[in-house]
Amino acid sequence: MNLTVYILFQARKNGLLDQGLVHCIDSSELAVERQQLLATLIIKGQKIRIYDDIDCDCGVRRKKRDKSNYVVGYRMHTLSVINPETGRCIPLMSLLAAANHHDSQFLGPLIGLGQAIGLDLRLISADEAYNDTDGAVLAQTGVHIVTPPSAKVYLPENVDPQTLEVTCDEYCEIGMDYVGIEGQCHEFKCGAQPGECSRADVCPQYRHIPFDGGYFQPIRHGSDAVSQALEIRKNCERPFNLFKNREGLEEVRVRSQDGLLARVTFTTMANLLIELVETRREIKVPAKQQRLPFAA
Repeated sequence: MNLTVYILFQARKNGLLDQGLVHCIDSSELAVERQQLLATLIIKGQKIRIYDDIDCDCGVRRKKRDKSNYVVGYRMHTLSVINPETGRCIPLMSLLAAANHHDSQFLGPLIGLGQAIGLDLRLISADEAYNDTDGAVLAQTGVHIVTPPSAKVYLPENVDPQTLEVTCDEYCEIGMDYVGIEGQCHEFKCGAQPGECSRADVCPQYRHIPFDGGYFQPIRHGSDAVSQALEIRKNCERPFNLFKNREGLEEVRVRSQDGLLARVTFTTMANLLIELVETRREIKVPAKQQRLPFAA
């Protein structure tokens, strides 16, 4: 980890980690192809599988055309940084766990680790598995999480599904103005002009909508900034493609979580060093394209 911090320092020194960048968190499975199931136990109603690599387990794989829906091995959770101007995504650090662990368990630890070594984390774009549903991560770390709205979360009552305009109740036709965050809720106030609403005397003229995993996350949906943060998250696939195809992490050749995590860490450092070399490389202009200086 100390070596990782040193390399990250050099990356910042060379302008790879300048302010104004967006961070993202995503995961990818690392399958242990040659794995043998030794035993299956039922403990407190749960099925426990034991493989010859005792640290790994069976988890659900993201849908791929040519592979099974299940994977035996590990899942790598990676914190990366994206330059919003170029879309270039650079992996910074990873945590590793058996494939059956849910992604949400690694949001807090990755943020905490990043802040502990001095990363300026402000906004993280991730998929819905890392959703900060109740705002707990924001309260503990001060980091805003933006994820796509979960299809399992229903839209609150009296919210237009197309425009996300909020009204006070089913009898109100005037949209409310957004005030800000109050506790773990979004606060809205009546948007009617004086004398415009005939129900002003009987209407509370304010409304609180609790945080959820849908459109009313701690950063609520509906703005161009949120849409851009979600769109740029697609660049998160780049680090995993580099890890697996260029650095050879696709083939898991170790037989323990600690051993694989060490390999993942060195792979991340190698990737950062390659990025550093690219920033220091001088572009040589062919001799035919070189311009001679004008005479004085």
